[in-house]
Amino acid sequence: MSQSHSPQPRQGLGSIAREDGTLAIVAMDQRNTLKRMLAAVDRPTTPEEMREFKVDVTGALSPLASAVLLDPEFGVSAVKEADAMAATSAYLVAAEPPERDTYNGEPRATRDPARNAEWVKQMGGDAVKFLVQLRPDRPRGAGEPDLVQEVVDVVSAVVADCRAAGVPSVVETLLYSLPNEEPLSARRRADLIVESARILNECEPDLLKLEFPMDAQGCREVGEAVSGPWAMLSAGMPLENFLDAIRLACDEGGASGFIAGRVYWKEAVALAGEERRQFLSGDARSRFEASLEAMAGRARPWTDFF
Repeated sequence: MSQSHSPQPRQGLGSIAREDGTLAIVAMDQRNTLKRMLAAVDRPTTPEEMREFKVDVTGALSPLASAVLLDPEFGVSAVKEADAMAATSAYLVAAEPPERDTYNGEPRATRDPARNAEWVKQMGGDAVKFLVQLRPDRPRGAGEPDLVQEVVDVVSAVVADCRAAGVPSVVETLLYSLPNEEPLSARRRADLIVESARILNECEPDLLKLEFPMDAQGCREVGEAVSGPWAMLSAGMPLENFLDAIRLACDEGGASGFIAGRVYWKEAVALAGEERRQFLSGDARSRFEASLEAMAGRARPWTDFF
């Protein structure tokens, strides 16, 4: 059945939001992660398999979602060719370089000027997502680059480019481990997520996509640190944990919703064909519906911030 996508005449984050101003977005932009997941269960990792998987997930979940986050390498063109996107959903397109630079093993923020907001618009995208990895506490040794400032500079350029093109900017940030670092305590991790949010909030993206700040206190601190809307990612956590996290993020942190993927579809990587589509239209949809219920009446509309 055709689910032709038609551009929606809404401004700002409205292009990727639900009518009530909240965000319920499926993350399906994984590339290297998806290849590793397929390889781990002895499934093919060919471009054809990647494209088919993204089409199946989009076809099953986009009717419930305000948008689907897709990559330009495998996702967008395949979903468009298959006409798999629901007319009520939108295209959020990942614009960060598929392979990231490093400095002595640490991730380094870079931007390909050709992968800009106009490029996303030309492929039919409704908003730009850009991923950075940030350690706000990274010590800077003599003669070393300032990796934190590089992130700020790149994100500022992305936000300015999106604003000039009239396209919403969604900035995702993930922590990473410093060389030879012991595992972080939950409190330290929460503090770093909050500080990352505070730093990137200064760049004024339309939306921040953040890791769960660990607990109610962390959520409250994120809410105090940001002046614009934020949405939470799942990091593949178990469903019940994710539902609890949604409630806390919305109730305590004023989150506007979620951008989540593996929590819904991770088991589907071991399946193929009709068996996979049945799982996605059954279990995966049920999980997404539970997520919608968890944020109902709790998520703060993005319009509240402007």
